[in-house]
Amino acid sequence: MTGSVEFFFDYGSPFSYLADTQMADLEKSTGTTVVYRPMLLGGVLKATGNASPMAVPAKGAYMGLELRRWAERYGVPFRANLFPFRSNTLRLMRGAFASQRLGVFCAYHRSVFPAVWGEPLDLGDEAVFRRLLERAAIDPQRLLDAIEAQDTKDELRRSTEEAVRRGVFGAPTFFVGDEMFWGNDRLTFVEQALRRV
Repeated sequence: MTGSVEFFFDYGSPFSYLADTQMADLEKSTGTTVVYRPMLLGGVLKATGNASPMAVPAKGAYMGLELRRWAERYGVPFRANLFPFRSNTLRLMRGAFASQRLGVFCAYHRSVFPAVWGEPLDLGDEAVFRRLLERAAIDPQRLLDAIEAQDTKDELRRSTEEAVRRGVFGAPTFFVGDEMFWGNDRLTFVEQALRRV
């Protein structure tokens, strides 16, 4: 079995974090490749007229319960991130594109998601962010310079616009060919679609 699945995500999305913890197993079980597609969830929500579940108090409270349930099912650490930076993941998402260009995406990605939702750190704090990069063997200044490059900013904008054009309205969203799946709870359907490829 070959093929690929596109994974549109934002580091600020806890369900994207949960889905991400399952990507290695998905690749192994299906022989496919996950193509990581960073996007700015805030931009997607604005463009589609959607809103965060946290905007509805009852839904937000229930979402907290669901997050704990899924974390227990997957056997992964999960803690709500209360640091204020989480409401604006622009730099982190630009960092995903910058790290792809610099060839250090795997190290970056494997460090950032757990630092947002596994054992939360205040990645809005410059010193904390730099230490995280150093622990991942990433040159902090090189990555930070790449984050500020216009090409990086343009890539994130284009990816977000593409997601909206293709029907994305939230995160995580997966594509197997033209078939779209939304939510970490759709991974069984993603796997079935991959097995048909």
